[in-house]
Amino acid sequence: MSSMQSNSSIDVTFVRPATFFISDFSNIPHAKYYYVFLSLVYVVTVLGNSFIMCIIYLARRLHTAKYIAVFHLALSDLCGSSALIPKIIDMFLFDHQDISSEPCLTNMFFVYHFMNLQSLTLLALAYDRLVAICFPLRYHAIVTKPAMFLIIGVVRIVSVTFFSVLVGLVNRISFCRSNVLNSYFCDHALIYRLACNDNSINILIGKISFGLLICTPLILIIITYFCIFLALLKIAHGADRIKAIKTCTSHLILVTIGYLPLISNNIASITTPFHPNTRLLNNSLTQTIPPMLNPIIYTLKTEEVMQSIKELYKRRKVNTNIDRRMKCSWRNSKQK
Repeated sequence: MSSMQSNSSIDVTFVRPATFFISDFSNIPHAKYYYVFLSLVYVVTVLGNSFIMCIIYLARRLHTAKYIAVFHLALSDLCGSSALIPKIIDMFLFDHQDISSEPCLTNMFFVYHFMNLQSLTLLALAYDRLVAICFPLRYHAIVTKPAMFLIIGVVRIVSVTFFSVLVGLVNRISFCRSNVLNSYFCDHALIYRLACNDNSINILIGKISFGLLICTPLILIIITYFCIFLALLKIAHGADRIKAIKTCTSHLILVTIGYLPLISNNIASITTPFHPNTRLLNNSLTQTIPPMLNPIIYTLKTEEVMQSIKELYKRRKVNTNIDRRMKCSWRNSKQK
């Protein structure tokens, strides 16, 4: 009987707010111009990633295991930005900063899920480069299209499962303090800090998330490139070494712009107390700028992609000329 009373008292004191309030920049004049800037970033992100996916789909020479991963990265960048930026614009540019609990948790899931897919896809591309340089004769036997589809499938299943658990555990938190989140989306770390009951499991899953999302893939990529560096030292001819390095440059740039700002922000937040406005600005740019730059870098820095674009352009030009000639001949025959 006493246990039933204690359970009922726990149920009574369990509080979940109907809405969360996502706070804006504080005391910054003309902050709305920043959201206009993010709108432009989103447009470029959509156009750039859609373009690279279309090129990969249309160019047969890019129907390889490597470009399956590149296509997946572009798709993850596009979906991740779509989960984040339109919501930011709606909340802060059109003053819809109150968000219901369930849409808030849904937003949290998709933001983290696509961030994780971006990170793990960069790891898959690092694996591709490792095999290509360290085992060039066995590359086409190891890195096959079915193998890459399997890697991507496992990555998606693991990510969906993990972040479903992370979001689901938020439902066990009781909120009796503020419902204000000083962020630009439904940040898991800020939500569990508002808890009035035991949130130790949420803290643990948050730390595991940080390790899964950032630390583990980055460490594995560093180990991968250390092995690649050792393999490059064994290449006798300098021209062959430079050619091998060029195949890695685009991926290295993506890793740098993807991880360096993220790691820097996390280290700086631990060592130096950030003003909330600075933290919001740094974190939002860290999440929105790399997906915009990734397709641009792959287009400009990858010779295969540039060659495919030229071939598709020439093919389209030839087809256009053929269509024009056919139309002209049809008109001439009709006039006769």
